[in-house]
Amino acid sequence: MTQADLVFTHGPVHTGDAARTRASGLAVVGERIAAVGHDEVRELIGPRTEVVDLTGKLLLPGFQDAHIHAVFGGAELASCDLTGTVGVADYLERIRAYAEAHPDQEWITGSGWSMESFEGGLPTRQLLDSVVPDRPVYLTNRDHHGAWANTRALEVAGLTADTPDPADGRIEREADGTPGGTLQEGATALVARLLPPATAADRLAGLLRAQRLLHSLGITGWQDALLGEFNGQPDPSDAYLAAARSGALTARVTGALWWDRDRGADQIPDLVRRRGELAHGRFRAGSVKIMQDGIAENFTAAMTSPYLDGCGCATANSGLSFVDPEALRGYVTALDALDFQVHFHALGDRAVREALDAIEAARTANGRRGARHHLAHLQVVHPDDLPRFARLGAVANIQPLWAAHEPQMDELTIPFLGPERAAWQYPFGSLQRAGATLAAGSDWPVSSPDPLAGLHVAVNRLEPEATDGRVFLPEQRLDLGSAIAAYTAGSAYLNGHDDAGVLAVGRLADLVVLDRDILTGPPEEIAQARVERTYVGGELVHAAD
Repeated sequence: MTQADLVFTHGPVHTGDAARTRASGLAVVGERIAAVGHDEVRELIGPRTEVVDLTGKLLLPGFQDAHIHAVFGGAELASCDLTGTVGVADYLERIRAYAEAHPDQEWITGSGWSMESFEGGLPTRQLLDSVVPDRPVYLTNRDHHGAWANTRALEVAGLTADTPDPADGRIEREADGTPGGTLQEGATALVARLLPPATAADRLAGLLRAQRLLHSLGITGWQDALLGEFNGQPDPSDAYLAAARSGALTARVTGALWWDRDRGADQIPDLVRRRGELAHGRFRAGSVKIMQDGIAENFTAAMTSPYLDGCGCATANSGLSFVDPEALRGYVTALDALDFQVHFHALGDRAVREALDAIEAARTANGRRGARHHLAHLQVVHPDDLPRFARLGAVANIQPLWAAHEPQMDELTIPFLGPERAAWQYPFGSLQRAGATLAAGSDWPVSSPDPLAGLHVAVNRLEPEATDGRVFLPEQRLDLGSAIAAYTAGSAYLNGHDDAGVLAVGRLADLVVLDRDILTGPPEEIAQARVERTYVGGELVHAAD
């Protein structure tokens, strides 16, 4: 009889299979699951077997994040961190303290401020000047689609009233045209290109810092949504390759190669070359990220009808399609023919439609090739497009944490969408009922990478700390089993990890142990659960203190 290396007893074990089977024991031999069941699993215990008595704690498939920026997030943990508050005074105090603690840094950089903290979502250069007047300061907001710069940074970049807006962005200005301190979308690169370059060692340290955090949250694999240079950010690919070659990469990672929207199909041979180069161990880069639009809060998400103004009247702005929709269909068809997966940033309903049209063109030209194209974010989806996901085999890559009432939603989004379109936001339930495959991710460092917080919002449509009880579009709630499936089997499917995501014999032993059984507890307490252990391929990569 085979002796197991690792056995879990006294369940519960949520297998995540189609029947959502519950077991009470699971055995691992090597990196794979050898048995799932009940008392009979104990027959595999031998003198060298490690036995974990769950004592009622929940064993699940390991979580996978379908859209994350791990290296960037890990690097930002070491910079000026503005997350966790929305108070302007708190921001300024953190910036002042960071600058004083780092007197030798040429630039003060960081991230995490919220648009809701400032009138109109626009912080000013003068606020930053009040705490750091003598060195350039550049701080991206929490969604990383905008940046806040002080006067010195704008001067160093040569930005004046005469500087034109780039085609893919906007410089927010004062009454006389002087740059006011907020840069949107592609305009961020006008300053970001001047930042002191991060070193390869910096990027590797950021990755390993992120990996420790993500394993502590039960995450065993992810798709990094941007491998390439973007708006002054360095390409993180070398960090993944170095970690994979040294064995330091314990997670399973799929990389999405950045589609340069200033180029066309001429870049495809470069993508093919990079796919071949960026493959080692648990890391591969077989996806291509196409950012089709921006975000709703700064009116760059591509909509099928115009945004409203503060009085509720239609404007002339329907957002930006960063890639020409007709050209997009050709690009996606060519990528699909080369067996690339296409990972779309599609937030507005026009961008969603353009992405689906491109996938449909590829299916028509090439047939079904199994590339598992997916659309991330899906803030606004026109009802006519809901059934197209299942028909085209397009995966709905959802970020559940965003589907809740909070100031950025209530003050900077809903009033400018109007009631009909606001009701089309984050339609998780409708997508599921229409037969779409759901995968889930966080977009960290845009928002928390904690899957338990994401599960909480997917099920409750309330933020974990919400006190007013206002449920955001309750008909779009998911049941907990479906939400877990999105974070496990759905994301594993999207990431091409077909032997993970479900606890079954022969599958990879990518596992997470929670401190309680969230499937039998109150749904309003999901986010209170904590990860006790995380395993990748049967190897313990995190144990709670």
